[in-house]
Amino acid sequence: MKKKFFRQLSKLNKKLLPSYSKQQLDLAKATKLQKAIIGWKLWVTKNAL
Repeated sequence: MKKKFFRQLSKLNKKLLPSYSKQQLDLAKATKLQKAIIGWKLWVTKNAL
């Protein structure tokens, strides 16, 4: 149940949130909001696996 939820959430994140890897964002120059989005996506992905 938990994995299914996080997999669905991961698909939703992919559609709604920006992809910073495609934009080649430098993490040293990222704003706090961008870092928060990256951390959120990482946490969701970790739990979906």
